Amino acid sequence: MVTGIIGRKVGMTQIFDADGTVHPATVIKVGPCVVVQSKDMQTDGYEAVQLGFVEETPAKTNKPTAGHFKKSNVPATRVRREVGLAPGAEKPNVGDQVLASIFANGERVDIVGTGRGKGFQGVVKRHHFAGGAATHGSMFHRAPGSIGASSFPSRVVKGMRAAGRMGGKRITIHNLKVLRVDPENHILVVEGGIPGAPTSYVIVRKAVTMKKLKVAQVEKPKKGKK
Repeated sequence: MVTGIIGRKVGMTQIFDADGTVHPATVIKVGPCVVVQSKDMQTDGYEAVQLGFVEETPAKTNKPTAGHFKKSNVPATRVRREVGLAPGAEKPNVGDQVLASIFANGERVDIVGTGRGKGFQGVVKRHHFAGGAATHGSMFHRAPGSIGASSFPSRVVKGMRAAGRMGGKRITIHNLKVLRVDPENHILVVEGGIPGAPTSYVIVRKAVTMKKLKVAQVEKPKKGKK
């Protein structure tokens, strides 16, 4: 069985419990996905499958991509990702479908996506520098200040926080709780926010590092007292 699926972020909403507790949630359209390629230890050195995200509009392909799908005898897809397999589970065949039913309510998942790009930003926004005084006469408002010593080492050390491109990187959010699963409409609702803007593509996989639930400790009675 595969451990993940390709999804497209729809947007955010709220989920209410029976007691009125509200949960901020993200709606994700997961699948349907089709197994395009299977990789094994003998040929590739690892075990995984390549999934294709099936969408309403047919994908445009060039000759190499068309040959890749013709070899697998599956329809062409624009978005393809590799996902791992559960240890000891049966390996899916090429052409099999992967649906939202691989997840269950209350399960923990990891979301892998690309965060929003914010362009070239200064140190105040990018690294949360405090900046200088905002009073009249100050010439130091949002500047980074000194970035190194003059005598030794007489250079800017590696890793110095400075202005630069912000966002647009691969982000993984761990241990999000699945609130709703709708296999018929290919919808998955997870608690909290996920990377990327609406309509961006993400990978939803089973949690790699599960958080241990805190168990309430019962206070033991002291000796000599009832």
